[in-house]
Amino acid sequence: MSADRDIDGWLAERGVTLMDARVRARGVLEEVGLTRPGKARMSEPKLMRAAEVLAERFFQVCADPACLQVATASGREPLRVEPRSHCARCGGSANRRAEVAFLEVCNARNVNRVVVVGGSPAVREELESKLGGHIDLRMVDGTERRTSDRARSDLEWADLVLVWGATELHHKVSGHYTHGPPAHHHKVVHVVKRGVAALLDEAMIHLQRAAVR
Repeated sequence: MSADRDIDGWLAERGVTLMDARVRARGVLEEVGLTRPGKARMSEPKLMRAAEVLAERFFQVCADPACLQVATASGREPLRVEPRSHCARCGGSANRRAEVAFLEVCNARNVNRVVVVGGSPAVREELESKLGGHIDLRMVDGTERRTSDRARSDLEWADLVLVWGATELHHKVSGHYTHGPPAHHHKVVHVVKRGVAALLDEAMIHLQRAAVR
């Protein structure tokens, strides 16, 4: 015989902790006949079906405006979750929010090829794993010698070049990009802040400004 579980506790495990969201979620479960007003517990088999119903009806979202915009456009009803680690768009991670938003901007601006100059090996690996399946990336180790010819090839190939000055980056490497041919200056962004989110935020600002010129 299946054990029953507390419905509110089960919802809380999924981030449905805010009163309005919990009332709305319970209302939908009542609409489809999985529970009724005043009932506190539900069987495990019904909870499995309840999870399917909530996933079909709602887009679980945090309070971030960009996430809310995506949730609203999803065709499902936005359902606020807390903590934000349950957000279906960003998972509560500043890096993840920035990565998703950056890919959205790249898609809108037809930016398909990006060069990142600098960054630690771990950060370059993260960018490759999160972004590499969606856009073409060239990751340049800022601590290794880079010839002017290879840098010029990167500049000609790329739609966007991010020179990450706050990380492991030698001036002899960065100079090939920041002082390259004038024809490529419009695609080069010199980022002076640390962190993946800061890098991608600067890239998005650059692309958005370029779009209104």
